[in-house]
Amino acid sequence: MRLSLGPNLFYWSKEDTLAFYRDMVDTAIDIFYLGEAVCSKRKQMRTQDWFDLADELQSKGKEVVLSTLALNEADSDIKTMKRICDNEKFMVEANDMGAVSLLEGKAFVTGHSVNTYNQHTIKLLAGLGLKRWVMPLELSKETLADLLAEKPAEVEAEIFAFGRIPLAYSARCYTARAHNLQKDDCQYRCIDYPDGMLLNTQEEQKFLNLNGIQTLSAQTYNLLPEIETMKQMGVDILRLSPQYRHMNKVIDLFDQCNNQQLSINEANSQLEKLLTTDSCNGYWYGDAGIASKAS
Repeated sequence: MRLSLGPNLFYWSKEDTLAFYRDMVDTAIDIFYLGEAVCSKRKQMRTQDWFDLADELQSKGKEVVLSTLALNEADSDIKTMKRICDNEKFMVEANDMGAVSLLEGKAFVTGHSVNTYNQHTIKLLAGLGLKRWVMPLELSKETLADLLAEKPAEVEAEIFAFGRIPLAYSARCYTARAHNLQKDDCQYRCIDYPDGMLLNTQEEQKFLNLNGIQTLSAQTYNLLPEIETMKQMGVDILRLSPQYRHMNKVIDLFDQCNNQQLSINEANSQLEKLLTTDSCNGYWYGDAGIASKAS
């Protein structure tokens, strides 16, 4: 299986963003997803900056895919989406059906926010040009097995295997709200939370992670112990979602397990020490997403 690095879901400075990706070049990542996939107000990296970074990574032998927003709210968002979809150099990850419409006739990827819940949807999208699909995270391994059994041979399956789970998007900005700010005057406060803002229940249970207009899981989704199972099922690509610290070590552990250079138990033990929060894997087993179950 190949390893991919999903689009960064958080808001970092341009300097931190460029330094992060240049550090990732020397890792085992095969496919880089680049672009703003959450909030169009995040302008540290402008569209041309993402194109320039894509050129740089491609020149170093990496496959690059440009990601679009999951929630377009203004005409300017649509213009940016069209610019990305119209490019002739890089494949595009469509994160909503508007982007799918623009990409018809080209090879494209659908992200986890596109509801590819059954074989009929995958076959329909394949007829439009789908090359790869990322399974929505709330689906189980049993559903994945059904989808893999009937998917077109030319379509690759990519599984979100590490990172905070993207749960929902809203027209409201939760981070701004937490600071008693209006969305139109958010002051870009999400840049102060490089791994999102943790939300606890009144009982002090880690519950959600606020990331601007996006709600994530408080826990980190971790399917490293399922690598051999996914290989046997026929998964093509494992997606790792960026976190602010230790990402190169996370990638190395997945790579070593993928190549059977390190035992699953030892790798997982090391991985747990690199997380900013607890881990979970409930969705994989058809359980509540917050659950953590042994393989």
